[in-house]
Amino acid sequence: MSFTIIVPFYNEEENIDKLFDEILNSIKSYKSYQILLINDASLDKTIDHLNKLENNYPDIVKIINNKINIGQSYSLIKGISLSKYDTIVTLDGDGQNNPADIPKLLKEYIEGSYFLVGGLRLKRKDSNIKKLSSKLANRIRNIILKDDCVDTGCSLKVFSKKVFIKFPEFNGIHRFLPALYRGFGYRTKFIEVDHRHRAFGKSKYGTIDRLIKGVIDLIRVYLIIKNSKKYVN
Repeated sequence: MSFTIIVPFYNEEENIDKLFDEILNSIKSYKSYQILLINDASLDKTIDHLNKLENNYPDIVKIINNKINIGQSYSLIKGISLSKYDTIVTLDGDGQNNPADIPKLLKEYIEGSYFLVGGLRLKRKDSNIKKLSSKLANRIRNIILKDDCVDTGCSLKVFSKKVFIKFPEFNGIHRFLPALYRGFGYRTKFIEVDHRHRAFGKSKYGTIDRLIKGVIDLIRVYLIIKNSKKYVN
């Protein structure tokens, strides 16, 4: 099988090299893949680390360097549009997702003929307030959107590009992929994955800001799914 791994980075210079080595080690049994590393206008030396990786692995690594900060959603949209393969693997650049779980998700994706397989961080290594707010948000979202996913915020996912490009683009889409795939009628599955403490740096997102934006996005996604026939060919 062939796949593209997409990892966005914003001020993660200390996490890049170790994470990349873990990614390579996790996919060493595969022969056909591409790794897209996105620098979202970082203010540290992130781009220097990414350029070095591209120089060392020119056959498999491609760098996308955003001149202005566009956020995680639009960085992923950009990466997906430039991906070589239909099967997309995404994970965070902070090192909390464990690349060792990638083969497990890929296996389930292929053997189960799913269009999206997502990770579930059932043992999250985050602050109590972050875990509590996410649990509440997931419960509300599940009641309204019925995506049957208790952890839609986990960035470790495998999904189909051909389906993804059918969705209207918006900031925040990466947190609603389970609902969109399910709402548009595509088979999804969610399995437990490892979650690790952040070794370096700090979270770039505020809890209150995410809560307010999450409510707006929830309404947006509800309307998108309700009118999904307009978007599906």
